[in-house]
Amino acid sequence: MNARPTPLRHATLVIDDGVAVFTHQRPEARNALSAELLEDYSDMLDAVEGDSGVRVLVLTGSGGSFCAGGDLKSLKAARAQPPDAIRRRVMNAHGWLQRLRNLEMPVIAAVDGAAIGAGFSIALAADFILASSRALFSLSFARVGLVPDLGAAYILPRLVGLAVAKELVLTARRVDANEAKQLGIVHAIHSPEALAEEAHAFARRFVAGPREAMGFSKRLLNMSFESPYPLLAELEGATQALASSLAYHTAAVTAFLEGQPPAYDWDRQRGA
Repeated sequence: MNARPTPLRHATLVIDDGVAVFTHQRPEARNALSAELLEDYSDMLDAVEGDSGVRVLVLTGSGGSFCAGGDLKSLKAARAQPPDAIRRRVMNAHGWLQRLRNLEMPVIAAVDGAAIGAGFSIALAADFILASSRALFSLSFARVGLVPDLGAAYILPRLVGLAVAKELVLTARRVDANEAKQLGIVHAIHSPEALAEEAHAFARRFVAGPREAMGFSKRLLNMSFESPYPLLAELEGATQALASSLAYHTAAVTAFLEGQPPAYDWDRQRGA
């Protein structure tokens, strides 16, 4: 083990043996999004993208909450700003949010307790959501007369379908972990006590995988709803050619021909 902590403002980042864990650290406010926490996301992405040893990212919260959304004190102050300033603030957040969504490695959100408003939106940007049995999800924007932000209007319909997305947005109702799993939002449910360990174990199973090929595959899938087939076919050919030239592919083929087990075998890892 060689854990490397990175100092941030309202979060912590620890990188250990290929797994980066980014933890919201505002438990007194249920990890509501502050300006500092938003800046922490940008700094975290700089660190993760700049470290070739990182293979998977875990997002989580402290104190029994993932993220309670926008800080209402900040929202009250924002009312004094002109509408264009608010628009620019939201667009600036999309700068790091798109980096997070397209990060060329698996991203796991380990959600314990509340994932409300923009906190839910951030969890949706992950590739997998692991939830504790007490997790609660809500796009609560309608309760305070706002519209979904941080990408929820884009990602949620692609996960649950347009009709269900409209229902969750327009009612702003709460969804527990079991319903979220039934809707396809949550990948797995664990006890609150086991969530951190289970999320780390899930993350560790990706570490032996092909970092570049996974990144290419993830970007292709993220583009699949907007791209015509001919474009995806061209991108598939280009990325396949690049992946086949990398050392990981060469080593994997050699191991197979020599009768050795693959370095990355999800089913075998699960049974280990």
